[in-house]
Amino acid sequence: SWGGRDWLIAHAGSLTERLTPRPGARFEPVGSTDTEQIFCELLERIADRGWKSLGDADPEVLRSWFASLNQQGSMTSCLSDGRDLAVYADDGSAGDVYVWEIVPPYAKLAFGDEDLTVDLTQRGAKSRKGVVISSDPLDVIGMPDAKWRKVTPGHLLIIRQGAVRVEVAPARTDDTTTLPSMTTTGVFAAVVIPHPVAAPVRQLEIAHLTVYRYKRAVERSTHNLRLVPLHDHLQHLLQHALTITVDGQPLTTAQSREYDDVFGNRAQRLLIERPYTELAIESRATVELLDIDPLSFRPLRVRSSIPLVWMPWQRQILEPFLLPPELPESQLDELLDYAMSFVKRNDSDLLQTLLDINSSIFREYQYRQGTTTVSTTPFEVYVNRYGVCQDFTNLFICLASLLGVPARYVCGYVYTGPKHENHRQSEASHAWVQVYLPEVGWKGFDPTNGILTQTDHVRVAVGRNYVDATPTSGTIYVGGGSETLEVSVVVEPVEAAVPAAFTLG
Repeated sequence: SWGGRDWLIAHAGSLTERLTPRPGARFEPVGSTDTEQIFCELLERIADRGWKSLGDADPEVLRSWFASLNQQGSMTSCLSDGRDLAVYADDGSAGDVYVWEIVPPYAKLAFGDEDLTVDLTQRGAKSRKGVVISSDPLDVIGMPDAKWRKVTPGHLLIIRQGAVRVEVAPARTDDTTTLPSMTTTGVFAAVVIPHPVAAPVRQLEIAHLTVYRYKRAVERSTHNLRLVPLHDHLQHLLQHALTITVDGQPLTTAQSREYDDVFGNRAQRLLIERPYTELAIESRATVELLDIDPLSFRPLRVRSSIPLVWMPWQRQILEPFLLPPELPESQLDELLDYAMSFVKRNDSDLLQTLLDINSSIFREYQYRQGTTTVSTTPFEVYVNRYGVCQDFTNLFICLASLLGVPARYVCGYVYTGPKHENHRQSEASHAWVQVYLPEVGWKGFDPTNGILTQTDHVRVAVGRNYVDATPTSGTIYVGGGSETLEVSVVVEPVEAAVPAAFTLG
């Protein structure tokens, strides 16, 4: 025990000579094994630095200690303080280390060899994300596509809550340059999210065309439209025009009323009392986007930790964005456990937790069109690990709400420009999340693309969920029959010499 934690080591190999005990050492081996000597030496160095846990340790310094001991013998090792796990791969050929990252869902999952089998689901345990470390690839039952990855010799991994947090590479041999202590190698991806690069102010033109066609004539209908982009200090609406046609002719006789809904969206209610079989709604807008640096507040901000504390009047105002969806209690309990894993992984830091959720949904959930509906619940998305932008948004909102962080649904557009591999796309408007940060305000997170919103995202409407922010909705009172819907969206920068058409995710 040290620093209020119980430490554990696993070591494969042997030293060429016995380590010399320090005078007055805090830790002394009980036996004579090489593993005990290494364990005491590492804890002695950790205590000398005043570190109480692996979370306090400098990963690069920690790797250098393993490397120095590696010069006296084989050092394939794992060191844990009960929360974090440090894994070091011998820098020679004295022993390998393999990593397997477990990602739910799974109904049956066991792994092992001829001597031992570990069954993670035998007693009905829930699917969990995790990391298994082994000196040899083990047989896996229940997950045929499990991939064991060999840790590069001389590298150190830091693992917490089922994620590889940091990978530290040794110093290069061709010069004195040292690789960064936090890297993304293509095999392991650090969870730490870099600060987004400041973007230039951008003006975008949006053309959004929605066409409804009916088998039989609609004689009377009402429609709710939310197609006017929002106007505030981060997004300026320069111009907007709305054109509505029925059967190819401009609509001139409908009753219309514009208003601001309870969420501050500019909305329009339309009553059509003439027969039609085709209704076309075209919205054209020009906006200027000014959110060039979404984390510009960070240097001036006092660190916020979870749980957040709200004054009574703040909680009353934010209440609509703090309530999770109505799901069975067992499902909410499991989603709360999932949300808390991000909190524990990030030492309860508010911003890092939100960035981690955003990045994890992007990396671990598959984008699949046509596999979900507007009624798909966040729990179903969590279990199945696939969906589209509105599904990932709903899951993020649910997790944030369970953590006491206000979150709201945003409907709008995202400019992709030339096709970018990280921008998943569809053929309609895009959805993302805004969370309310204390003394900062509403900030956008796009879990579908794993990024923060900047000058590529145009906000049109916000609400608790898709229903509150949907661009077009309505009710048919007489006629209609079967309906077909076509949506076309084109966004292009105002300054572009050649229009750059694109689709939305």
